[in-house]
Amino acid sequence: MKITLINRRKRLASERWAGLKTAKNRASSRVSPVMPADLRSFAARATDAPTNQNPFEPTQQFLFSDDDFQRLQKMIFDYAGISLNDSKRSMAYSRLTKRLRYLGVSSFSEYLDIVESHQAVDDSERIAFVNSLTTNLTAFFREAHHFPLLTEHLLKLHEANPGKTLTVWSAACSTGEEPYSIAMAVVEAFGMDEPPVRIIASDLDTAALAAAREGVYAVEKIATLDPVKLKRFFLKGAGAHLGLAKIRPQLQRLVTFEQVNLNELEWPIQAPLAAIFCRNVMIYFNKQTQADILRRFVPLLTPNGLLFAGHSENFFYNASEYFRIRGKTVYEVEMGQAGSVASRSRSVL
Repeated sequence: MKITLINRRKRLASERWAGLKTAKNRASSRVSPVMPADLRSFAARATDAPTNQNPFEPTQQFLFSDDDFQRLQKMIFDYAGISLNDSKRSMAYSRLTKRLRYLGVSSFSEYLDIVESHQAVDDSERIAFVNSLTTNLTAFFREAHHFPLLTEHLLKLHEANPGKTLTVWSAACSTGEEPYSIAMAVVEAFGMDEPPVRIIASDLDTAALAAAREGVYAVEKIATLDPVKLKRFFLKGAGAHLGLAKIRPQLQRLVTFEQVNLNELEWPIQAPLAAIFCRNVMIYFNKQTQADILRRFVPLLTPNGLLFAGHSENFFYNASEYFRIRGKTVYEVEMGQAGSVASRSRSVL
């Protein structure tokens, strides 16, 4: 009797489970999933698209062919000596599209025609083209180990010739953080607001130079400076200028800004120079251009003059006959080299 009751319970449970499965199957056969109209449209496009096309990949607004990019590469090299490798194609596109929109042209071929049609070096569109493709990444007291070595060098030169004004050239000054850092270091080292040092700051990018001359920076840019420097060298903005800081006039007077293209045959820079800062710009030039520029630096430097390079740059392999290593990314011109090189390479004085 007990066994019969157990078997009956098993049979009822089995029938109940079978009934549930049947109901579930009937329900699923009656209900079809509903897809929103916009998703159905996208799914249709994705299904119909060629297998090699990514439906999520954005399309370019302006035609930019391989020939256009190769032409652009040649133009920026001819104008500025910058070697733009193939990996920079997307960067070039994104930076120049603003110019195409501004001029109302529909293709890069048309835009490059406009740039090339203006032969004057100071033409506004050619300048805008070069400005768009140059990089202005900088900071106050970048490569901080350079500045104690620089001030030690300048103090020794001053002790040897107290009546002489020393000159430092910041050859790729960008928006001004480098030359103003040099000025701050010099003022502190000499212990006076008007030290016997002048700083020439140059760059190819006219927009960056305009910002450098203005000397106004977001407070975030100077947040890492110590409070003594902030108080001594900057004016804090208020009201409409809240969140900004401006270089004090007495520091600005130590720096002279001018446009210089390192790829040009003549530089409006006077010798002798106690030091040259040419940091994080040589990486944009090919090896031959680098060698030519380094060779032209030599006659501008005083005997034992210093050349400061960027952290990722190695000048020694390219100019070991003219310079010896003085420190980390710092080079010293070889004694006697300046005169011999000057006879073969001379800048405008």
